[in-house]
Order: sequence, then C-alpha cells, then structure tokens
Amino acid sequence: MSVGELAAVYACLALQDDGIPITAEKISTLVKAANVPMEPYWPLLFAKLVEKRSIEDLITNVGSGGGGGAVAVAAPTAGGGGGAAAPPPVEEKKEEPKEESDDDMGFSLFD
Repeated sequence: MSVGELAAVYACLALQDDGIPITAEKISTLVKAANVPMEPYWPLLFAKLVEKRSIEDLITNVGSGGGGGAVAVAAPTAGGGGGAAAPPPVEEKKEEPKEESDDDMGFSLFD
C-alpha cells in the first residue's frame, strides 16, 4: 500500500467521522494539509468508491472474505455421456467428552 493510498484512506475516515460528504476535492485538501505526497488519482478513486459503498459498510465487512472456494465441474467424456457425480463426503459426528463438575470431585472452591 502506497503512502498516498493510505493517506486517502485516512482522509476518508476523517471525513466520515466528522459527517462531511466525501469528495475528491476534500480528500485532496486534507492530504495536502498533512503535507503527504500523493498521486492525483487516489482522491478520485476513493470518492467514486464511497459513492457506491458506504464507509460504514466497508468497515464492518472488512473481515468477510470474497467468494467461496472453487467449484469442481466434471468435463463431458468423449462418449458424450456425463459421469455420475460423486456423493458428498459424510461428516462423522464426534462425541465430545463431558466436563466434570466440582461435585464429581468431592470438593468445591468455596468449601
């Protein structure tokens, strides 16, 4: 992540925190006031991003991943018939050991 990109992120967060509408001009003004060198395309990119998605939405979904895993697709065979799909693996249920209570040991913490 470049310094300019990081400065644009912080500027967006500061503007959002103050309740000020996020525009490319305001991002540029904040970054220039902080004396941070930045490429001129970052404010425009971040302003367009904020038009489509809210900052609050981006912050709350930062840990959610993209799509799921890849899906395996069977290629058709030369004979033209598709093979039967393999059944999904059966999950085995594991028994969890039961926790022992203090009553089972014959004493308690407050005796």
